[in-house]
Amino acid sequence: MFFESNKNKTICLDEIQRRPDLFSTLRGIIDRERRTGRILILGSASGKLIKQSSESLAGRISFIHLTPFTITEIADIEPFNLNDFWMRGGYPESYLATSEKFSFRWRENFIRTFIERDLPQLGIDISALRLRRFITMCAHNQAQLLNSAKLGESLGVSYHTVRNYIDLLEQTFIIRTLRPYESNLKKRLVKSPKVFIRDTGLLHALMEIDDFNDLLGHPNFGSSWEGFCIENILSELPEWEGGF
Repeated sequence: MFFESNKNKTICLDEIQRRPDLFSTLRGIIDRERRTGRILILGSASGKLIKQSSESLAGRISFIHLTPFTITEIADIEPFNLNDFWMRGGYPESYLATSEKFSFRWRENFIRTFIERDLPQLGIDISALRLRRFITMCAHNQAQLLNSAKLGESLGVSYHTVRNYIDLLEQTFIIRTLRPYESNLKKRLVKSPKVFIRDTGLLHALMEIDDFNDLLGHPNFGSSWEGFCIENILSELPEWEGGF
C-alpha cells in the first residue's frame, strides 16, 4: 500500500541489508510500473546481499559504488588544502571535522564500528580483535606485495584464512588489491598483488599517525602517497576502465 500510494515519487530505502526480504516485494512493484530511478536502495556492501539483490531483481537494478570524496569533487571548494585531504582522507565527517583531533577520533570510531557492528550485521563472524590486528598489519604493509603466508604466521591462521580476510575487506571497500600489469591474464592471476588501505585517513588512523608532521617522518610516507594517488585516479575512471 505504501508503494502504491507513493508511486509517483522517488522512494529511498536505507540500510537495506537489514530487510533483504524486501527484494522479492520490490520485484512485483517494479514490474507493475517500470520507471528509471523510481526506487533508490542504499546499504552496506555485502557479497551475499548483492547476490540476493541480483537474483531477485535481475534486469531491474543497477549498482553504483559510492566512494569517499575524491580530489576533483572538493579541489575547487575553498579553502582546499591538499595535505589536509591526504591526511584526513575522503570520508565527509573526517575531512570536514573542525580539528585534527576530532577527525582522528571519528576515524578511530569508524574503524571500531565497522569491525564490531557492521561486519557482524552482514553475517560475518570473525573475532573483532583478530580482524583489527589484520587490518593494522595491512596498513603497515601499504603498497607492498601481498605475502599471505607471512601474514598468516603472524596471526596464527592459515594462508587460506588470510585470503578470505582480504576478499572480505575488498568486498566491503576497505582494502584494494592492485594486480600487476601483465598482458598475459594467467601471469597476472599468479603473481602477487599489492595491498592498499583505500582511504588514507583510515590508513593513518590504523598507523596512529595523527598529524601531518608525524606522516612526514613515517617510513610509510611514500606508500601512503602512492595509495592516495591510485585511489583518486581509479575513482575517476569509468567502471569498464578499472574504476567503480
